[in-house]
Amino acid sequence: MTYDPSNIFAKIIAGEIPSHKVFEDDTALVMMDIFPQSRGHTLIIPKTASRNLLDADPATLSALMPLVQRIANAAKAAFSADGVRVAQFNEAPAGQTVFHLHFHVIPVFEGVPLGAHGRGQADNAELAEHAKAIAAHL
Repeated sequence: MTYDPSNIFAKIIAGEIPSHKVFEDDTALVMMDIFPQSRGHTLIIPKTASRNLLDADPATLSALMPLVQRIANAAKAAFSADGVRVAQFNEAPAGQTVFHLHFHVIPVFEGVPLGAHGRGQADNAELAEHAKAIAAHL
């Protein structure tokens, strides 16, 4: 399998498609997942091209993990979550639906089941509020 530079995340990084940005630097874009499994579900997307963890440059992974941790802490604080799930899928049989490396940070609340991965589009105004709430805790 090869990387397809026309995938939706590459287009979002290029500014061709809008997103609800939480944070951006030279390394990565952090945005709200439009099909959230929970309030505050964010995606951390490296700006370097790789299909997933299996073909990623180790330097990219090293640069991303501290950001994943920052976002997890900020999302947990912003929503007073009881925990945080960090997920990353590799290839379609494992649940990957966008073939550009990305990490999910999903706040988890005691007694509240997570929604299904990739289903149920959220309200844009709510996503914008969630992005601001997480950004305020960075």
